[in-house]
Amino acid sequence: MKRSPKPLLRGFLTGGPPLSVQVNDKAGVLLMAGETGHPTYYLDTDDIDASIAAVRELGGKADDKSPVPTHGWFAACTDSEGNAFHLWQADANAG
Repeated sequence: MKRSPKPLLRGFLTGGPPLSVQVNDKAGVLLMAGETGHPTYYLDTDDIDASIAAVRELGGKADDKSPVPTHGWFAACTDSEGNAFHLWQADANAG
């Protein structure tokens, strides 16, 4: 497994050192040490506002975007079946 080069995936959440896997240049998976349940999936987007709108239009739920100062924007989402995932847009000016 390859550790993600993105600092957000390595250190954004607390609770122990995470194991992150970059699936490709547009997706990653985060597994937190000591946590049970499911991994957290991050899907990279060039336009988080359009992606949030698309999730909602297709029957899913998406929170409004939140800044991670100096890194980017994220939004927690669920698809129409209730499966959780997150959207991520890199932006050094976020915040």
